[in-house]
Amino acid sequence: MAHGLPPIGRPRLEGKVAIVTGAGSRAPGIGNGRATAVLFAREGARVLLVDREAGPARETLAMIEKEGGEAEVFEADVTVAEDCAAMAARAVDRWGRLDVLHNNVGIGGRGSVVDLDLEEWDRVMRVNVTSMMLASRHAIPAMVRGGGGSIVNISSISALRPRGLTAYSTSKGAVIALTQAMAIDHARDGVRVNCIAPGPVHTPMVASGGMSEELRERRRLASPLQIEGSGWDIGYAALFLASDEARYITGQLLVVDGGVTLASPAR
Repeated sequence: MAHGLPPIGRPRLEGKVAIVTGAGSRAPGIGNGRATAVLFAREGARVLLVDREAGPARETLAMIEKEGGEAEVFEADVTVAEDCAAMAARAVDRWGRLDVLHNNVGIGGRGSVVDLDLEEWDRVMRVNVTSMMLASRHAIPAMVRGGGGSIVNISSISALRPRGLTAYSTSKGAVIALTQAMAIDHARDGVRVNCIAPGPVHTPMVASGGMSEELRERRRLASPLQIEGSGWDIGYAALFLASDEARYITGQLLVVDGGVTLASPAR
């Protein structure tokens, strides 16, 4: 995009190729990865739908194809270097380039440093941080060959307001640091790297954890806006950061939380 306004009516990711990791959903509904993949495709991107289980990703594919978009399912474990290399290669083989990487895979982790099992600590770090490093390691060279690109990482407001999820909070803080480091490392390559910190959005992963309606309502009321966030809210933030509209933005953390980090719950 040249300096100035983008063309009116042009899809925001027209001509771009994107990888979305965690593009399926743990349960029926719209999670952050699924929402992002659908929005990327809706805005003209061709999307490689990466998930450890192909079934949920195929459901995302069906949604995209129903709207006339183009995507492909790719089964991979992003904690494995060979899988990350293969997914980047597949995007380039299929569509000739790679422009966007959306690192969405993550798991929770409870407990303090005193009572947390060491294997659990290692697992959270591997899934939440190392996976993003590995995916980026293999995506960035492909982006550079195409003239640049955009990486969007998913952190959490738990990195900013810890609450008894020490391994999770630490890993999500590391995602922010990784984002900033990669933004500096690869700026001259034309690769932008930014980060989203979701607040308490309601997703299938949250619902599958057995959240009560009472707790769900308390979470809604914790927002100064008094509304409940969804996967779509995270997806739209990712769409902006991935697009050329954000061409002058890199190394930044975008908090998408309805204002929760600014105020304590009213009740």
